[in-house]
Amino acid sequence: MKNIIITGTSRGIGYELALQFGNAGHQVLAISRKTPAALMAHPNITCLSVDLSNDNDWSQIENFLSSSWKKVDAVVHNAGALVLKPFENTTQKDFENIYKVNVFAIAKLTQLALPYLQKGSHVVTISSMGGIQGSMKFAGLAAYSSSKGAVITMSELLAEEYRERGIAFNVLALGSVQTEMLAEAFPGYQAPITAEEMADYIYNFTLTGHQFYNGKVLQVSSTTP
Repeated sequence: MKNIIITGTSRGIGYELALQFGNAGHQVLAISRKTPAALMAHPNITCLSVDLSNDNDWSQIENFLSSSWKKVDAVVHNAGALVLKPFENTTQKDFENIYKVNVFAIAKLTQLALPYLQKGSHVVTISSMGGIQGSMKFAGLAAYSSSKGAVITMSELLAEEYRERGIAFNVLALGSVQTEMLAEAFPGYQAPITAEEMADYIYNFTLTGHQFYNGKVLQVSSTTP
């Protein structure tokens, strides 16, 4: 059984993913601002109420890892923030808030996990088709899509930097998935994939993808958008 860190577990893909790992007998550290009752009650899931944009909350993660786990088998960077605004109305604060969650938190959590990552560990970053060069872009998502592009490059770099340690870094660039965040940003749009279906794909990729890929970006999208 594996030790798995997952961020953004309060709802959507992260919530479903935490349940899948926990139900399969893996030990899960579920990190999100809100902690759902179903995850808190699960015997294989530890929930930490952490705001990834708040530096004061990070000590909870450090304390848990140092006191509870000797190793981390996988990290799934799933948490994401989105703002939908015309570029001319997108403030520096908007950019900072998005990048704190979508970029800086990924870097920081990876640094915290590094002492516990071993040969065969897998770090999976959930990006977006909006971060893929040459893909269709949507007005109003300058901060979000650019942040998703940034983590793609970071993951490619880390795969090279930690290649000799045998730690794999890969990115899944998702297309539209029917989540609460999608519904809030694009009311009325119906995505072809449910959060549970996508979680099932990510679950299997997290456990086996590093055997086939390292430093790669996989486009997981059945439609455009």
